[in-house]
Amino acid sequence: MSAIADVARLAGVAKATASRALSGRGYVSEQTRIKVIAAAREIGYVASPNAASLVTGRTKSIGVIIPFISRWYFSEVLESMEQALLDEGYDMTLYNLPTPSPERERVFDYFLARKRFDGVISVGVALSDDEVTLLHRLGRPLVGIGGPIRGVDTIAIDDVAAARLATEHLLSLGHTDIVHIGGSKEDEMDFQVHSNRLTGFYSAMRDAGLSSSSSSSGSFYACEFTMPGGYGVGLAVFGDPRTRPTAVFAASDEIAIGLIVAARELGIQVPADLSVIGIDGHPYAAMFRLTTLEQHPRTQGRLAVQALLAELENPTPRGDEDHLTRLPTNLVIRSSTSGPRLTHGVDRG
Repeated sequence: MSAIADVARLAGVAKATASRALSGRGYVSEQTRIKVIAAAREIGYVASPNAASLVTGRTKSIGVIIPFISRWYFSEVLESMEQALLDEGYDMTLYNLPTPSPERERVFDYFLARKRFDGVISVGVALSDDEVTLLHRLGRPLVGIGGPIRGVDTIAIDDVAAARLATEHLLSLGHTDIVHIGGSKEDEMDFQVHSNRLTGFYSAMRDAGLSSSSSSSGSFYACEFTMPGGYGVGLAVFGDPRTRPTAVFAASDEIAIGLIVAARELGIQVPADLSVIGIDGHPYAAMFRLTTLEQHPRTQGRLAVQALLAELENPTPRGDEDHLTRLPTNLVIRSSTSGPRLTHGVDRG
């Protein structure tokens, strides 16, 4: 097996110079660096991660904790983080974190505490005070995505404001018979995503004077945060034309797409008979011509990696204060929303 001494001999430099050129730590001229890299490639030398760790104090590995892997938003964040970490020469170890349980305790007490990581990124997980204290005690940088975590730099969108804007878009088109279809409180995600989007909906409806009505306006229907979830509740809600709303704010694009499929199956035209808006920026949104608020999960993942690596280079005492950065969403208007249809010269809204 080739050693660093062989690389140095072939490149005609000292072993310490070869080590600096390959590790990127310490000054060497560009000409020397190129010569050393060429020599390493010629003899097939690969630096030992363990040896590099002893020299630099870094493992070049980041631990990531996340509640879901297969759901679209989380997979987008993960792919973005993995690419950003690879670009910087870092590896990623993923832990699918369950709800509070003995399995979750083992992740913190054994894997995160005993395995060596340069830092940890928490995606969509509201860490308990004990979990935050443990990670801080390890002396490793911690960055979060999804909501505030004590003493941690975190990134999130404002779910209440996003839901309010989505509802206001429907109101601005002239709709008054609007319902919200989103996640149930029993299946609540960390950082109260379901509740916050429901709160934003109710806030916009209340300010428009539509918080109470004899019709279905302002109603809420719960379903899974999936296309099949939206499809199933859509068949039930849209089936009776006497109570059918003219517009729906869906808590996610996947729910919204399921609703559009259900409407088509029932012979309901979108948007002539029914306007639908979602939140996310799912790649299928364009195909279904869905109006949505894009939240850019890949940007969130990339910014989290940048924040963590910056903290590794320049550690900053955080104390117990929240350090939450709210990222903007942007409204993308497509053909799934329009003004309500006029019936006999009277607006259905």
